[in-house]
Amino acid sequence: MSQVSIRVGGEWVVKMCGDGNQTLRKLGQSCAHPSKTKGGADQPSFWVRRCADGALLDLDKPIGKVLRNNDFVDLVMDGDCWSPPIGPVFACGQTEWKEPTEYIALDGESLTTCDLVRLGKGLLKIKLTEKAIKKVNDARDVIELIIKENRVVYGINTGFGRFAQTAISNNQLKELQDNLIRSHSAGVGNPLSPERTRMLLAVRINVLAKGFSGVSMETLQATVAAFNASCLSWVPEQGTVGACGDLAPLAHLAQGLMGEGLMWSPQSGWADATAVLQGHGLTPITLKAKEGLALINGAQMISSLGSEALERAQAIARQADIIAALTLESLKGTPKAFDKDIHASKPQPGQIEVAFRMRSVLPSDLYSSEITGGSYDRVQDAYTLRCCPQVHGIANDTIDFVKKILTTELNSATDNPLVFAERGITISGGNFHGEYPAKAMDFLAIGVHELANISERRIERLCNPSLSELPAFLVKEGGINSGFMIAHCTAAALVSENKVLCHPSSVDSLSTSAGTEDHVSMGGWAARKALRVVQHVEQVLAIELLAACQALEFRRPQKTTPPLEQVHKLVRSVVRPWDKDRAMSPDIEAAHKLLLEEKVWEAVRPYVEKYRQMEQKTAL
Repeated sequence: MSQVSIRVGGEWVVKMCGDGNQTLRKLGQSCAHPSKTKGGADQPSFWVRRCADGALLDLDKPIGKVLRNNDFVDLVMDGDCWSPPIGPVFACGQTEWKEPTEYIALDGESLTTCDLVRLGKGLLKIKLTEKAIKKVNDARDVIELIIKENRVVYGINTGFGRFAQTAISNNQLKELQDNLIRSHSAGVGNPLSPERTRMLLAVRINVLAKGFSGVSMETLQATVAAFNASCLSWVPEQGTVGACGDLAPLAHLAQGLMGEGLMWSPQSGWADATAVLQGHGLTPITLKAKEGLALINGAQMISSLGSEALERAQAIARQADIIAALTLESLKGTPKAFDKDIHASKPQPGQIEVAFRMRSVLPSDLYSSEITGGSYDRVQDAYTLRCCPQVHGIANDTIDFVKKILTTELNSATDNPLVFAERGITISGGNFHGEYPAKAMDFLAIGVHELANISERRIERLCNPSLSELPAFLVKEGGINSGFMIAHCTAAALVSENKVLCHPSSVDSLSTSAGTEDHVSMGGWAARKALRVVQHVEQVLAIELLAACQALEFRRPQKTTPPLEQVHKLVRSVVRPWDKDRAMSPDIEAAHKLLLEEKVWEAVRPYVEKYRQMEQKTAL
């Protein structure tokens, strides 16, 4: 038997729908207020829209044909005003989501940045391991014993921050936790997208599953159930200083689970949190002693946003090497600067890997090119071509460094106080401080930005006829056509923005909480701007990819190496060549999408592996 949540005059009603053969009109008649009808109680006049997308539904169709279980609809009486919700809060909620069937077991010890991104995309549900369940229960027993024995312990029966010395009576402990969440829900700005909220919630669950927080299994399981139903709280992105954890964002996350404020699900869109939970058969959580504090301590927003930035940075760094190689070929450069022995003499891991990737797709004994044909009439190439391994390499090594920091952070106990069940005690400390992920995000932004910085210079070489020996701005009939002139300007603008965004936020600190929190990380902004930097890098490299493919058109009918021909074929499957001017933004976005989906890397991966095998055999 399915159920539908119906909003009538601002109030929510949950209706059971039997076998789904009942018409939507009959269902609406059972909910419509008689005083609002035309023709009496038996003949209400109304229309019904699906909440998630605003679609107008056919009243005479069976419910099973137009709605799914747990769907949410608006019943609008004739004469009432209805308009689709607008603004950033609602615009970000319209995302596609297919309920996953695969589960990931969280234990607080083994979550990876890759799996976290998959959780954010809604590809996995969560379950807890038996080991995690036992550790959570053992830690909760310690909290219950403290309360039973009337011991005064920070975070359990005291105030917080400046009020840590204020004892709270047992009959006020629930109010204490509720007030903590409400007062700390002080964020501002646009809400995190559903994908990013899923990531934030998943990391919080993983940290709680580690068994040092003292949260009850009832609350943790309710949180897991909300995640699995994709019931996601409204979490504004601004307001954390990344010190005693990401307090404001995590408080908003907990507030929705309490049934307060707004919540999003694929069926409801943004709606009242209690209605969304109840519409999915869930009950708002009731906080017990210490649970409010357990839900908000830790730098999980920094780490979750940072994980997305990291995974996207890793993807674009791989593809940047291939795009640079394509530019080198279209400019008739030489692969000699990527010789294995050159980079063995300066054994930086990232540099060695970038040089390998580039020579694996450039002309070699394995892959020939008709464009260069083994000839080269210059002494050496410009730095933007010749020094790709050195410049791209440090970006790769920075990514590896950040990955280690974030992987540790995702699986760390960040509460205060921490509960050590084996010792039967709680200890206050500072694991909530966000300095580690904050610094890592600043490093990531600085390191990855350089991929765009050098890419923009390669775009300049492609567009400048005095450097490329190609038509100006890569288009025929220059003058009447401007070609890539302004696409290059866009790349320059993005690189310039990045130079400001790369200023580290973690070098700043402002004392908060009446001097109790007198050093903070500012990691929330570090993570948010790192994501912006990575996106700009992707967009600049998308422009270079288009420019390099266009340059290749002027080398026809000659062909480049098989792997680079595959890249050209891939791009031409979504963007046609420029014979004359047209709007370029859609083409840039199409190329950007290819990079986001790692299609360029997938196109060359078999060739790269084949070349690796050849080098390994040669080395034996």
